[in-house]
Amino acid sequence: MNFNHYETIYILQPNITEAENLALVSQYKLLIKKYGGQNISIQHKGRRHLNYNIQSYYDGIYIQINYTASSNFVKILEKTMRLSEEIIRYITIKNCNTGNIKV
Repeated sequence: MNFNHYETIYILQPNITEAENLALVSQYKLLIKKYGGQNISIQHKGRRHLNYNIQSYYDGIYIQINYTASSNFVKILEKTMRLSEEIIRYITIKNCNTGNIKV
């Protein structure tokens, strides 16, 4: 199976508690592992002001997850995020940096 490097960033509602935030992070980490994902790195970017309102929110809590997984998994992860009421926005980017690029 061919694995790719992905970066998923999602924005939580600003009124989410720290416990709810950590529970969501844990849930997504377990989901990635369940479907064979590897090299999971999670970064809490903190609360930031949004450039424009999203669902009438002015601020959001940013979380970044880097991992390697199959391309089919991204659809599963994004569907789970779409159904979550706490997440107001998400995006997944395929990283093409393999380290073999020469300048």
